[in-house]
Amino acid sequence: MTQTLQAIASYHAHVYFQSPAEREIAALVRAQVAERFRVRLGRWHEVPVGPHGAAMYQIAFETTLFAELVPWLMLNRGGLSVLVHPNTTAPRRDHLEHALWLGTPLALFGDRLPEHQDVPDAAGEPNTEPALNGQG
Repeated sequence: MTQTLQAIASYHAHVYFQSPAEREIAALVRAQVAERFRVRLGRWHEVPVGPHGAAMYQIAFETTLFAELVPWLMLNRGGLSVLVHPNTTAPRRDHLEHALWLGTPLALFGDRLPEHQDVPDAAGEPNTEPALNGQG
């Protein structure tokens, strides 16, 4: 069944780290994202949570930012694994089938995600005030 782009309410990027050195890189990426993009940065998860098989934090962002933020992450993720997925009413498919990986794909536990939810996750109110344009 064909879905329209309007089914995507927002996106999440999950930035993973698996060592103290990778956590430092993740912190730098996080600071640079905050400088450049109006996003909602989630809290640090120092241990795997939910469907995620590694420690991480989430970047929630509006659909209008995809064309700027995702290419920026492609070039500036510091070698970290990043999962980017849409938010529709099908969280399991969003994470497992509709997602893209930057870097090495990591384990996801899809059975921990609902197949359906009535309302997709929104990006939420941005908690960053960028000082730079995403180009920098």
